[in-house]
Amino acid sequence: MSAATRRLTTAQALVRFLSAQYTERDGVRRRLIAGTWGIFGHGNVAGVGQALVEYAAVMPYHQGRNEQSMVHAAVGYARQLNRLSAQAVTTSIGPGATNLVTGAALATINRLPVLLLPGDYFASHAPDPLLQQLEHPVEADVSVNDTLRPVSRYFDRITRPEALIPSALQAMRVLADPAETGAVTLALPQDVQAEAYDWPEEFFAERVWYVRRPAPDPVELTAAVEAIRSAQRPLIVAGGGIHHSEAEQALKAFVDATGIPVASTQAGKGSLRYDHPADLGGIGHTGTAVSDELARTADLVIGVGTRYTDFTTASGTLFQNPDVRFLNLNITGFDAHKLAARTLVCDARSGLERLLEGLAGHRVGTAYEAEYRTGKERWDEVVEAAYRAGDESAVPTQTQVLGALDAAVGDDDVVINAAGSLPGDLHKLWRSRSPRQYHLEYGYSCMGYEIPAGIGVQQAAPGTPVWALVGDGTYLMMPTEIVTAVQEGLPVNIVLLQNHGYASIGGLSEETGGERFGTAYRFRAADGTFTGAPLPVDLAANAASLGMDVLRAKTVRELREALAAARSSDRPTCVYVETDPAPTAPPAEAWWDVPVAETASREAAVEARERYDRRVAGRRRHL
Repeated sequence: MSAATRRLTTAQALVRFLSAQYTERDGVRRRLIAGTWGIFGHGNVAGVGQALVEYAAVMPYHQGRNEQSMVHAAVGYARQLNRLSAQAVTTSIGPGATNLVTGAALATINRLPVLLLPGDYFASHAPDPLLQQLEHPVEADVSVNDTLRPVSRYFDRITRPEALIPSALQAMRVLADPAETGAVTLALPQDVQAEAYDWPEEFFAERVWYVRRPAPDPVELTAAVEAIRSAQRPLIVAGGGIHHSEAEQALKAFVDATGIPVASTQAGKGSLRYDHPADLGGIGHTGTAVSDELARTADLVIGVGTRYTDFTTASGTLFQNPDVRFLNLNITGFDAHKLAARTLVCDARSGLERLLEGLAGHRVGTAYEAEYRTGKERWDEVVEAAYRAGDESAVPTQTQVLGALDAAVGDDDVVINAAGSLPGDLHKLWRSRSPRQYHLEYGYSCMGYEIPAGIGVQQAAPGTPVWALVGDGTYLMMPTEIVTAVQEGLPVNIVLLQNHGYASIGGLSEETGGERFGTAYRFRAADGTFTGAPLPVDLAANAASLGMDVLRAKTVRELREALAAARSSDRPTCVYVETDPAPTAPPAEAWWDVPVAETASREAAVEARERYDRRVAGRRRHL
């Protein structure tokens, strides 16, 4: 080997390359790929697996139990660190690879970086067809990994060793790009993984990827300032881009100076501390009354780092002022142009700071400020009522569980959730005290996300109490990473709420004429319906069997004691509580479009369609 090259296998070269990649923003440097999750089988055990052994000193390895959940853990890790550090996930070929698809979709939809390294079939086609190979009759180069193409921000199949060099560099560029990031897939044929090549030493040199803070265009900035100065009832919609940019202090300074109120998406909640007088809480279908009331009358909606999903816009029915206009500050032009908005394509922190300079001396009217502050005070009373437990010896409701948790956590604890009825209750009621306390994955709303994401957050923030809130439906989807938490000694806390079924979808089914069919965890009755007794399933015993400490709480008082004990424990702990199924959360303040059968014979569906037709008539297209 010459002095200018190093002879390694392709897999060894990749792992060595990854260990030398860094991001830097605002003078802070982090490892871009801080570790690798893996489950080994044929297709990666002799390639990437051997390479991880070879370079164990520079590339930490984490053993997972399910490929999808490994991606969720990596996503939780990246989100906690504001996308400045990520993790890789390696799998075998076949089902190991296709199990990545859901996690990849979640990462890309939420704009969160994760590197996927699935094994692939032999590039040489020498042993075709091999175990787990999909044989396509007319496209011989297709493999099951092609299912990852539509859910990846960058995809390549490395069919020769030297092809890794440009592809690995492109992969790092996308992972570190604040506008383009998401899942990145490098499919690795197993024979190429093990093939040796003389690699240029420069490939392994330390490389820093600077995470940009693009400033706003002067013309766009001038127009944006004028739009804000002209507005009488402006409203900020804070999205996840605030957190990704670490723009929370810039937002606070902007709001303190201008008095413009802030409503938050699921991803943006916590952009302002809950007790700031201008923080109105969630917006949209799961929003607060004060946020949605102001949204209906706003004449200028200032979206900062938001994608405007249907939950935020109430499926196009929320922003009803006939003169409403939109100003979108976003690092991607794709999102900035939504709703026919004026655009400010830039980094969230940079944009807010420049806007504040241009708005020097400007503030909303005192009447408007008094209006939203009064609305906030009324909503605070609603939250207190939902959290309050009059009888400490009673079975807690779901909102009382949140109230007990609110009393137990510290300012920097992280609360994680993704699916079911909890996201709506949390968006309306949770009182976020720090930027990363509220961790809701609601871009993909993926059941099973919470427990592995808790592991990723715990890895990213050692010593921080982490709470994964899961219902029984979500728990049954993916409890296996409990074993990983035990193995790695990560004191993740699970709050497991048992209500014997899919509560959220049950309610939606009833609203849309489905009569809660197929949403309860109960024995099948003689007439074919699932209305019998609850199933004799003990989820707390299951969590204990996987290695967790389990605390059972039957009353509000026992729940408070269990939460306090879990928070002080240095072991993975599950607080298990059966909840009173009676709904106690405030009802939805805005609509969500789920189409209802246009014709049906059952009365429930006919009535649901009548309600649907009245609601859909209020939809607007903002042009």
